[in-house]
Amino acid sequence: MTKKLVVGISGNLTRPSKTKAFITQVAGDVAGRIGAIPAIHDIEDLGPSFPSARRLSDLDAPARAIVQQLTGADVLVAGSPTFKGSYTGLFKHLFDLLDPSSLRGKPVILTATGGGERHSLILEHQLRPLFGFFEALTMPTAIYASDKDFADGVLVSEAIHVRARQAVAEVTRVVGAASRVGLAA
Repeated sequence: MTKKLVVGISGNLTRPSKTKAFITQVAGDVAGRIGAIPAIHDIEDLGPSFPSARRLSDLDAPARAIVQQLTGADVLVAGSPTFKGSYTGLFKHLFDLLDPSSLRGKPVILTATGGGERHSLILEHQLRPLFGFFEALTMPTAIYASDKDFADGVLVSEAIHVRARQAVAEVTRVVGAASRVGLAA
């Protein structure tokens, strides 16, 4: 039996990144709960072939490997910093390269970060519709963290930790139910 895979993908373009740290924490929690291996990437990891790619075949081998991990994951934790009310352009570019059926039914936890609370609607007005297009199974609880929720790049807000645990519990139930159905078949 192959080990489950939880992939985190961050739309951030800079390092260090609060968004990537946040996604790493959530993906690690999911992986621990379902006995999976976490793999965390940000846009920078896709390398030099990515920005000008018009199709997946334009990507170099390392970038294609990341995309294959993303589409083959048992659970996806996706998020972006908020720029002008939306996700980053290169985050969207990554998903523009994917086949519309490539994420169908995939459990996804949506996350986002931003400078203040006014950006929190990115989850419902930008990310949820994007993954809805792909017919992914987004968890009911999405998680937004603003600058005040971090100290030295580490998430410190107990309220955000509670939401993260709620989303992790939701995806754990979904993955557990899918495993039970698979065993019964």
